[in-house]
Amino acid sequence: MSRLQAKFADLKAQGRSGLVTFVTAGDPDMATATELVKGLPGAGADVIEIGMPFTDPMADGPAIQAANIRALAGGATLQKTLDLVRDFRRSDDTTPIVLMGYFNPIYSRGVDKFVKDAKDAGADGLIVVDTPAEEDDELCLPARAAGLDFIRLITPTTDAKRLETVMTNTGGFVYYVSVNGITGAGSATEDAVTNAVGRIKKATDLPVAVGFGIRTPEQAAAVAKVADAAVVGSAIIQRIETSLKDGKATAGTVENALSLVRDLAAGVRGARK
Repeated sequence: MSRLQAKFADLKAQGRSGLVTFVTAGDPDMATATELVKGLPGAGADVIEIGMPFTDPMADGPAIQAANIRALAGGATLQKTLDLVRDFRRSDDTTPIVLMGYFNPIYSRGVDKFVKDAKDAGADGLIVVDTPAEEDDELCLPARAAGLDFIRLITPTTDAKRLETVMTNTGGFVYYVSVNGITGAGSATEDAVTNAVGRIKKATDLPVAVGFGIRTPEQAAAVAKVADAAVVGSAIIQRIETSLKDGKATAGTVENALSLVRDLAAGVRGARK
């Protein structure tokens, strides 16, 4: 059983939804990002999604774009991102880690080398938003062969035929993007999320995580009532940003972000009581 399978099985046994948290590797610097990632499980994160810094994060909104710029300016690289994962695994062998990013850096490194290195470092899954299902042989299938779950995004415009295609090689969980557009843009209604999750669950036995637009513990709790996990990224990134001074980490940067994660986790954990 993979870490993702074990985590969602444990959540189901507990009768609760999970919290998936997103941070960008190297934001605002690698040491601070590493300390933050290591603190996430204790703050209540069930799954950690780590962004691989890239110059053109097309699916991301202003907050995460700025995080990518800060990380790259601070010297973040794909190798250093993998090193962060490896460092995390020295003290935590149970919390699943999903690497999120874009195909260009992976292609530059070499797909076979990347998937092997990612697995060896301790990653459990990938979200690569610019690789369509029609091109699964490019990255998805090599990733699955290496033991990495390939997690697909489902949107409000994904029709039944497309959903069947996308689900073919999806693993780990399904990520439902609750609003059209970039990360951090707007929020979906509770009814819309409920209907979408129900539709997706008719097409797959995989857990369904819902993200985009979740900013508060109340919003996370509302999603947790109907989905297997709530995904929060931009709100955490903005907490990091507000603690910086001249773009650099301060003594309160890590705690500022972790305090929000604790609040979000409390909302998620109390949603089904």
